[in-house]
Amino acid sequence: MKRHILVVDDEPPMRQLVRIYLAHEGFSVSEAEDGFTCLEELGSGVFDMVILDVMMPGMDGVEVCRTIRTRHPDMPVLMLTAREAVESRVMGLTAGADDYLIKPFDSRELVARVKSLMRRTHPRDEVVFAIPEIHLRMDVEDRNVFVKGNRLTLTPKEFDLLLWFVKRPGRTYPRDELLDRVWGQEYAGDTRTVDSHIKNLREKLRDAGVSSDVLATVWGIGYRLEVAP
Repeated sequence: MKRHILVVDDEPPMRQLVRIYLAHEGFSVSEAEDGFTCLEELGSGVFDMVILDVMMPGMDGVEVCRTIRTRHPDMPVLMLTAREAVESRVMGLTAGADDYLIKPFDSRELVARVKSLMRRTHPRDEVVFAIPEIHLRMDVEDRNVFVKGNRLTLTPKEFDLLLWFVKRPGRTYPRDELLDRVWGQEYAGDTRTVDSHIKNLREKLRDAGVSSDVLATVWGIGYRLEVAP
């Protein structure tokens, strides 16, 4: 599954540049134009890292970083600072940033620092997820799915889509969010792609002996995984 990174910078060209670099390496990227939007996004989405500019109007990156540490203590934070802003770098690290990168930066250094920070803060994905109520087991490392001990054959996108539900049963996912998480924001399709894949997943689960109702439609919003308590 793609790692999801939130890029926070008040300059659209910088956000777009970072997005291009990271998307090319297989990361999913969302953007926030200021600190307030950043905190809203973190409260409503699932992210694996924040790349945070120091110099922003309204709420600067140092203040945002302190707030992230209070609300999301395990969230990795990579701060972007100007070359001459030594004091800002020190303040950022003091506020809880895990690393910093000086502007302007080389794309290779950005990617290297992001991957290094991911390895340090996410040393290993949780390998196995299970929903005992429907006898379903997902092995993330080998990308295998088993229902009642029998292997379920899924496409890569079907696997990634199902994994979002299995990791967070009971949570409702809007179609737009699923499209962003699984296909990425650069994908040119629409939410009918999600509907089509949900339909295929339901058919495969039903063929494996699981009620297709476990992937429930939340009308006007999206889908959620429902299992009996």
